[in-house]
Amino acid sequence: MNIALIAHDAKKKLMQNFCIAYRGILSKHMLYATGTTGRLIEEVTNLTIHKYLAGHLGGEQQIGVQIEHNQIDLVIFLRDPLTPKSHELDVNNLVRLCDMHNIPLATNLASAELLIKSLERGEFEWREYK
Repeated sequence: MNIALIAHDAKKKLMQNFCIAYRGILSKHMLYATGTTGRLIEEVTNLTIHKYLAGHLGGEQQIGVQIEHNQIDLVIFLRDPLTPKSHELDVNNLVRLCDMHNIPLATNLASAELLIKSLERGEFEWREYK
């Protein structure tokens, strides 16, 4: 499965901890991330991650293109809802694309853990028939 990992600045440490905790599951899949998030995850987990540009420089748009082409199966996007973003349109577009293309999307730790546990149990096999 192809998994996209994105985290706003205030959530990057949380994303690192999430990836440490679920490294065993994540290591079985292809991982994609915005630039800084991907680098930070690699530093603490040694997972191989395909890194795009930083989110605010277009990385979220690059992941959006993958979603449009049905090349992403799951998105974990730990968002900071309290800090306004200059690229809020890109953030909203990514959420909209996940809705349009029926891509499971987690935007907080609770939903991310639910999705990763479902992935571990094999509950995303329906994505293999895309």
